[in-house]
Parts: sequence; structure tokens; C-alpha cells
Amino acid sequence: MIVKRNTKNLDKNHVLSGTLESISENTVDGVTGPLFYFAFFGIPGAFIYRIINTIDSMIGYKTSIFTNVGWFGANCDKILNYLPSRITSLMMVIGAMILGNDWRKSYKIMKRDGKNTESPNAGYPMAALAGALGTRFEKIDHYSVGEGNIELTKSHLRSAIALMKVTSILFCIIFTIPIIIVLSYLGWWINA
Repeated sequence: MIVKRNTKNLDKNHVLSGTLESISENTVDGVTGPLFYFAFFGIPGAFIYRIINTIDSMIGYKTSIFTNVGWFGANCDKILNYLPSRITSLMMVIGAMILGNDWRKSYKIMKRDGKNTESPNAGYPMAALAGALGTRFEKIDHYSVGEGNIELTKSHLRSAIALMKVTSILFCIIFTIPIIIVLSYLGWWINA
């Protein structure tokens, strides 16, 4: 359920692909998305974002059980993640540059394949990560992002985690802190 696919019949590379996709998507869901809403609305904004994101994760899946209940959380999550996912993807490209990954390919793949997934938001950080690592992610019969083989190793996981950490730090330094400073100066954030 974490990688939103049945892993029973998948080979090692497709399991690793799901893991890497989850790392990129959860960079937004778990770190940069809350930082985005914290910057504008303080702790209540980050808390409400996480509640909606958790509702989407738990019951927003397209299953027969939750079809009628999960649509609200899923649609709210799509709206709330629109900007954070795209800003995070750009931070991922900058992070790839800092870490010595292929940042040009990261940007190219993000622009080209970011909209290839069912989710309007998840594909952008996935594509940026796939490009940075010089590989391809694939959910069989659903989508493919990136170029090349789907030959994945533990070093791809280590690189993805390093890029996730650098992306999170960059997001905080380049986006969150300046927004808080500007809004504090304007007197808005303090009153939130």
C-alpha cells in the first residue's frame, strides 16, 4: 500500500522503482508540503495540511471501499500539493547540481515527464529524481518517467535519500525562511 501497487509479482527493479518514487513523493508530503503551509499559516497551516494529506493516504485510494468517501481528501490533497510539488521539484534540480548529479537531465525529465502520472502532482518530484539519478521509474501498465534502463541498486536509494535531505534543506532556506521573514515584516504571519 505504501508504494500504491501490488508488489507480489514485481521483480527487484520494480520494487526499488516503487521505493524511489515513494521517496520523491514523500519528500513533498512529509517535509516540503508542511513547510510550505507553515510559512504562510504557521503551525495550524502545517497541521491542517498533514491532516488532509493523511486522509488522502489512508482513504483517498481508488478502491471500491473508499470510492465515495476518499474523493474529498484526495481532491483537497491535489489542490494543496499543486505548488509545493512543483517548487520541490525545482529544489530537487538545484540539489542534484549541489550533489553532482545530472541536474540538466533532472530538469529536462521533470518538464517532460512530470505530467505522466495519474496524480497531477506526484510526477514532478518523481521525474526530477529519475533524471538526477539517470534512470527510469515505472509502474507497470500505468506510467514511466525518466530514461534508460530500470536497473536499480542500493546506491540509487542512497543517492535518493541524500537528494531528499538536500532538497528539504534547500526548500527551507530558499522558500520557507524568506516567506516567513517577509510575512513577519508585513505583520501577517505573527497574527496567523
